[in-house]
Amino acid sequence: MYDTGISSYITLNEVRELVLRDEPFEVVDAKTGQDITRNILLQIIIDQEEGGEPILSTETLRRIVRFYGDDLQAMMSRYLDRSLTLFIERQERFREQMQRTLTTDPVDLIRRTADANIAVWSEMQQRILSALGATPQNGGKRGRRDRGD
Repeated sequence: MYDTGISSYITLNEVRELVLRDEPFEVVDAKTGQDITRNILLQIIIDQEEGGEPILSTETLRRIVRFYGDDLQAMMSRYLDRSLTLFIERQERFREQMQRTLTTDPVDLIRRTADANIAVWSEMQQRILSALGATPQNGGKRGRRDRGD
């Protein structure tokens, strides 16, 4: 493949590096002018799947193949796209949280965790007391209920 940006031929692995760096690119067949970006990305996936621990099991691939030509094919495509987007967002948040955890003073982290737990516990107690008709204002005693009899 020829990279017009650097006026040089590049390998599939170099295209993969573009993907990893989240750099936008398009692969166009020089003879036909057809966009073959999807084909190249699929080839990269095939190479990655063969080279180590696969992401897509044989059964997962079978399930995906079954959707081609099905009435739900477009819906499956949108579902996979949204699921991966959500997964990536969650992964980024998790990494940020782990980074903060690793750079935070352990004593401060324990204190903040304890404070958060106490807040949750207090809220839970308030809800239980409220459900039982007791409130902190009346000393935690069970409130009087009129039945309307």
